Amino acid sequence: MMGAGGIGGYIGARLAQAGGDVSFIARGAHLAAMLQTGLSIQSDLGSFVHAPVSASGAAVDIAPVDLVIFAVKL
Repeated sequence: MMGAGGIGGYIGARLAQAGGDVSFIARGAHLAAMLQTGLSIQSDLGSFVHAPVSASGAAVDIAPVDLVIFAVKL
């Protein structure tokens, strides 16, 4: 998941909750917080915490993948 903000974090966490092997590319304080405490999802469809999170600040650090979802601001 390229981007782990509101949209990318939600989609990626839901995919992981369903059994998907999800890695996030994020940066800064958000990356540090995800690595320390995981992703907390609050939703009318069910709230949960996805932890531990596979995340990095650089795509080169992530193993080869089958699909990349871009959820970034343009």
